[in-house]
Amino acid sequence: MPLSRFKLPKIFSKRSPELAGPPPAGDAPPVEDGLQGSIIEHLMELRTRLVRAGLAVFVVFLVLFPWARDWYAMLAQPMIDVLPVGGQMIATDVVGVFLVPVKVTLMLAFLIALPVVLWQAWAFIAPGLYQHERSMIVPLMVASLALFAMGMAFAYFVVFPSVFGFMVAVAPDGVAWMTDIDKYLSFVLTTFIAFGVTFEVPVVVIVLVRMGIVPLEKLRSWRPYVIVGAFVIGAIFTPPDIMSQVLLAVPLWLLYELGMFVARFIKPITKPEADQIA
Repeated sequence: MPLSRFKLPKIFSKRSPELAGPPPAGDAPPVEDGLQGSIIEHLMELRTRLVRAGLAVFVVFLVLFPWARDWYAMLAQPMIDVLPVGGQMIATDVVGVFLVPVKVTLMLAFLIALPVVLWQAWAFIAPGLYQHERSMIVPLMVASLALFAMGMAFAYFVVFPSVFGFMVAVAPDGVAWMTDIDKYLSFVLTTFIAFGVTFEVPVVVIVLVRMGIVPLEKLRSWRPYVIVGAFVIGAIFTPPDIMSQVLLAVPLWLLYELGMFVARFIKPITKPEADQIA
């Protein structure tokens, strides 16, 4: 009689993971390879967007470069208008007479090409956003550009003539007030950025209320601190004179009030609503 085959219990029918060893290469899910490929694809996409944005700025720069001296003359006009009779700007650097107009032209080229730069940034980040976030970013981007341009225009047409006129008026007798063109450019860029960022305050307030981060009542209770902070910011980011400080602090406070006024008509997004929109 043939002997029946001896069967092991089920508990011994499979090897333990320790004894079984690593699974075959084909059975392991390619998680790391997929993640690495995704990162490389994003980096390549980022490189493409940066190259396109840089090319846009470079092309505009090449178009504007033949009139580099005229762009600087336009930027320096508020200073030239208030100089005393016979006064002029000076260049203490050997290559300053060439580099400063080039810097001004490059800055102007960036501002003109800024819509293209922002569009490339938007094309890169848009696929990773929810629908309600996409619907917010485009209007906020347009509003931010407009407000930043208004801040620069306010600095050029209001702040510069007031500040430069004040400096001429307080200059001691017998002192020839002449500024270096490179230092003048640094002062102008700093002032442009300070007032451009200041005019973004309504956008910040609206985003805080819309996203439900800070309620409107809380922003109203912060009003006294905002007023004090506005004058502190004005003292830090403007020249050491009271007029420049006031010209930055007062618009900052008024823009904060404007942001709260507009936020009254905006409904904050709750989490269930955001999940539903997404």
